[in-house]
Amino acid sequence: MYAILDIETTGGQFNEEGITEIAIYKFDGHEVVDQFISLVNPEIPIQPFVVKLTGINNAMLSSAPKFFEVAKRIIEITTNCVIVAHNASFDYRILRTEFRRLGYDFQARTLCTVELSKKLLPEQPSHSLGKLVRALGIPMADRHRASGDALATIKLFKILLEKDLEKEIVKDFIKLEVEKGIAPKLRDLISSLPSTTGVYYIHNEKGNLIYIGKSRNIKKRINQHFTGTSAKCKKIQAQVYTVTYDETGSELIALLKESEEIKVNKPILNRAQRKSVFQSALYAEKDEKGYINLRIQKADGRKREITSFASLQEAKNALFRITSHYNLCQKLTGLYETKTSCFQYSIKECDGACIGAVSPEVYNARVQEFIEKNTFENQNMILIDKGRGISERSAVLIENGIYKGYAFYDLNYQINNIEILRNIIIPMQNNRDTKNIIQGHIRKSKTLKTLKF
Repeated sequence: MYAILDIETTGGQFNEEGITEIAIYKFDGHEVVDQFISLVNPEIPIQPFVVKLTGINNAMLSSAPKFFEVAKRIIEITTNCVIVAHNASFDYRILRTEFRRLGYDFQARTLCTVELSKKLLPEQPSHSLGKLVRALGIPMADRHRASGDALATIKLFKILLEKDLEKEIVKDFIKLEVEKGIAPKLRDLISSLPSTTGVYYIHNEKGNLIYIGKSRNIKKRINQHFTGTSAKCKKIQAQVYTVTYDETGSELIALLKESEEIKVNKPILNRAQRKSVFQSALYAEKDEKGYINLRIQKADGRKREITSFASLQEAKNALFRITSHYNLCQKLTGLYETKTSCFQYSIKECDGACIGAVSPEVYNARVQEFIEKNTFENQNMILIDKGRGISERSAVLIENGIYKGYAFYDLNYQINNIEILRNIIIPMQNNRDTKNIIQGHIRKSKTLKTLKF
């Protein structure tokens, strides 16, 4: 758990400041599960410049609880949590100072979103909270008030968790749990997982990733791993310490995340998936009569493919659908071997390209329509799909035919403004696997919306 907090103070000399407002949101890595927000009577005057900055004045605090009255609740909500704050050293120092005045030695592990943003958002010219939220299109109310700043920090932290492809933040948190001796049982691990689409991460006792997978139902898939009898399942059962997950809502983003993060982290039980899983590919070639033929062949990186498939059977099934949808000839797509007309011509489902009854120009136009729809070479587009919640959407960015990455957003201007979209994008590698994942999903998905720019 994380305790994401923000503190407003009276200002004044170092270690003589008092808290005027505190907001703490308990965050499980996915959603807020508890919160505490309160004005605090610091029992000393507020500096005039702080009154102007925050809008909090001495009169507002005269009837507010004193720190000793809220101290117990602060300890309750932060116990076993990593404290997360923007400039965490300041907030943590102020908390420790207040508790020290009560004779209590308050201690916690801290995580600073300023330092994290410098590491994970190095392209940003400023790492102040105000400038980061503007650059990332994060909505913000009540700037310089504890609750407003803490809520903005939660949204920033969510983006940073997504940007952390090597999962260093999560690994460090698991190491903290190991230190405290919190060892959950397999049944307990399953009960805490969601039945939603996303990517899951299986860690060993050192916090290291041993397996990464994706599923449309994370809980069901983990249950299969924990009850399976295959060699891989038995290794997982023997080595698992805990399971973490990232909900995606979109199956496309789950596929892209899984592909990228397996390559980045190289988990020991994902050996097969480090290589390309697309074994068959579809190629176009002109015959001696000028007709464009489509052919399924073994994938060859030296040749220009239209799209790829995980297996020969998947390729054939897809090509049958393509042939039917674009009114192509089964002889010219390699699905029906004959020296004369194809069978579909005899039942009037083919207009006779196989015997020259339709000109190469007319037939090839239909083939080109398919090729153009299934390749995004030199195109600029955003693929919009479901997000992790009702109010959220996901976006996959392709510029000049190159896959740039994905993002989650809840305000339309975050994708309508290309600069903001580029800032919130989780950058990903553009490679053959990602291209084929995207093409395959465009072919199959009924929910995907394409926005060209």
